[in-house]
Amino acid sequence: MAKQSIFGRISTLVKANINALLDSAEDPQKMLDQLVRDYTNSIADAESAIAETIGNLRLLERDHQEDVQAAAEWGNKALAASRKADQLRGVGNTTDADKFDNLAKIALQRQISEENEAKAIAPAIAAQTEVVDKLKDGLNGMKQKLDQLRSKRTELLSRAKVAEAQNKVHDAVKSIDVLDPTSELGRFEDKVRRQEALAAGKQELAASSLDAQFNQLEDVGELTEVEARLAALKGGAPSQAAIDAPSAPYTP
Repeated sequence: MAKQSIFGRISTLVKANINALLDSAEDPQKMLDQLVRDYTNSIADAESAIAETIGNLRLLERDHQEDVQAAAEWGNKALAASRKADQLRGVGNTTDADKFDNLAKIALQRQISEENEAKAIAPAIAAQTEVVDKLKDGLNGMKQKLDQLRSKRTELLSRAKVAEAQNKVHDAVKSIDVLDPTSELGRFEDKVRRQEALAAGKQELAASSLDAQFNQLEDVGELTEVEARLAALKGGAPSQAAIDAPSAPYTP
């Protein structure tokens, strides 16, 4: 019953769809760890059961071989007794010849008995051999699945480490993003912009003072006088400056 149970467990584990189990698992890492433990324990149980089954098979094979050998030995004894009987009968000693013939008959009966026992054991040996072969195939299948599980676990752990490293790099890059106002560069840029705005404000304030406005009026006045003098020159009329200037004394 125990062997049938382990055989059924081997069959179930060998047929298990690992990828489907992992896809449906809420936590693939925990599922992988559990599967590795299950397969490892089942392999140990299977190896123990297979070793016991093989041991029983070898005992049956040994018994069968002993029966075959015993049958052959009784056949040889029957042949020897029959020949001795023939020799005694040839010299006229029929009494002893009959005794050896009876011994030959007993040896033949023993031979037949051993042959029957050997024949009876043969089906059990064949059935046990089939069980051992199936258990061995199942064991190899479980070992392959275990290797697959370990490979999957290694791959998953590697991917997890890569993802963790990528997340750390991403967080590090994000922490110094110049567009991020909470970053050091963002705060520095904001400070510079505030200083530039302050300088522009001071310039605008200075331009709006009374002195600046009067300076602008004087500039406009000077420009107006220049334009007037230019017009007077072009028209041939004396400029106001020439009229206001004193005339030179007449000299005959």
